[in-house]
Amino acid sequence: MFTPNSFSIALLMVIVSTICWGSWANTYKGVKNYRFELFYWDYAVGIFVISLILAFTMGSLHGGESAFMANLHLASCSDMISAFVGGAVFNLANLLLVAGIDMAGLAIAFPVSIGIALVVGVVLSYELQPKGNPWLLALGVVFAVIAVILDGKAYATLGGANRNISRKSIVVCIISGILMGLWAPFVTRALTAGHPLTPYSTSVIFTFGALLSCLVFNIYLMRRPLNGEPVSFSGFFHASAGDHLLGFIGGIIWGVGTVFNLVAANYTGVATSYAIGQASPMVAALWGVLAWHEFQNARPRAKLYLGLMFVFYVLGIISVSRAQVSG
Repeated sequence: MFTPNSFSIALLMVIVSTICWGSWANTYKGVKNYRFELFYWDYAVGIFVISLILAFTMGSLHGGESAFMANLHLASCSDMISAFVGGAVFNLANLLLVAGIDMAGLAIAFPVSIGIALVVGVVLSYELQPKGNPWLLALGVVFAVIAVILDGKAYATLGGANRNISRKSIVVCIISGILMGLWAPFVTRALTAGHPLTPYSTSVIFTFGALLSCLVFNIYLMRRPLNGEPVSFSGFFHASAGDHLLGFIGGIIWGVGTVFNLVAANYTGVATSYAIGQASPMVAALWGVLAWHEFQNARPRAKLYLGLMFVFYVLGIISVSRAQVSG
């Protein structure tokens, strides 16, 4: 299988994963009258399909015990269960994050959910796989959390956050953040315990867990949405081919980012790759500025927040990178 043989290659893969994680949501902006709960089915299929393709290509290079199919035969059931549960946990966290954004707006949901996820994911992953300098890693996480908060403050100045923020929406964001941070430790265990899975095998089982759990979580939220009216499956079949394709492409983009992040973690450790990967809100903000012109008429304060956000994210990436080199 292909794995990075130097930190520079691993860092490049993590940066690509960050770009993918921050870019996939653009596909949803391109659909018309297609509820996210329905879009999500195409997305979930996309992340699973691309993980399979990469497992049978990059993950099967040179054969041997590390090749995808051979590794699946040798891996322990507990590691497979761990990767599967990690996928299901991520799936629920992602669905709740979208519900939180819908209820409270980006300015509230992103700082609360992603900020909590960063701390929980990095701390627990590092405990399971202590790679890198812990103090520099912690400093990088602090910088990243500050950047997420600044991102939220930038969006708040646009006026989109001028809604009544209910206690329910805050609770949803907090639960989403905790769950979003918990999938990384499950993946860490699958990559390190017993006869571990390779990053490619982990990604296949992880995305399969996300896809299969849609039959529980997504169907429940379609029938009992946290915000808005219930959604019927008929809308899925009435959607255009273009809408389905955008959902599938969105899943492919996120899936590539996830596989690259896990492959890089094989060299850097999950805590490091996860911390850098969670700079994805910076990428999403860049799309908002350059492609969607969300801040075209924003007040100077918003642009100041955005500028500071980029500075702190860069400081966070530098700090986490130094943690790996000096650890």
